[in-house]
Amino acid sequence: MLLTLAWGSLFFPGLFALSTWALRRWRPAWSYNDCVMVGTRVVSSVQAVLATGAGIVIIRSCSNVVSDRHWLTREYVWFLIPYMVYDCYAMYLCDWCRIKDQNPGHSFVFRNFLSQNRLMITHHVVILFVLVPVAQKFRGDLGDFFVGCIFTAELSTPFVSLGRVLIQRKQQHTLLYKVNGIITLTSFFCCRILLFPFMYWSYGRHQGLSLLQVPYNIPFFCNVANAFLIAPQLYWFFLLCKKALRLFDTPQDKKDG
Repeated sequence: MLLTLAWGSLFFPGLFALSTWALRRWRPAWSYNDCVMVGTRVVSSVQAVLATGAGIVIIRSCSNVVSDRHWLTREYVWFLIPYMVYDCYAMYLCDWCRIKDQNPGHSFVFRNFLSQNRLMITHHVVILFVLVPVAQKFRGDLGDFFVGCIFTAELSTPFVSLGRVLIQRKQQHTLLYKVNGIITLTSFFCCRILLFPFMYWSYGRHQGLSLLQVPYNIPFFCNVANAFLIAPQLYWFFLLCKKALRLFDTPQDKKDG
């Protein structure tokens, strides 16, 4: 546990520092703010790839979705904790870089950071103080398969990150941005929305239950926990859909309307 926490504490900040340094050398015309913001996207994408890979390994190794175990389940949760702490700092740093030219005080930046990132901060706090204890302690020796499923939800993150980088570089008019938008919507819907019916279906198949019977045959708190997990995903998917509609809403369409 301690070794994994130590590796995570070195890996994510170190990768951020390396990415920022490499971007400043590779793209000398970019501002420091651009390098910092793209660097944070690089780290988020790498973490997403690692989490998705860990999830796939766990899912494939657990033929019994209830009782089969895989060591990577607990170890990656420990590795994830430093990332969540780092990511909160990275979000604050991006906010500071974005508005620092206005010469605000740190108290103003911090208040703005809390105001603009309420949902994401809540998401991180819930992971750290609710999901981590559940995954590492309260679930006992059951459910590694489902923890692996949750890890794969990160698959959409690299595409979300690429979209934000393209926006930052004012590349919204490019074909890459549009194709990436379609992939983002598809991967987000499959890995963060359909993921929950898939987990219910997997449990039902193991227990000989239909999908509709599963919610009535699992503990009530499991349904509540899944509802809390999927709620922000539905909200973020709604925002992505709104952006997609604006993307494909051409000037001619607006004129005809």
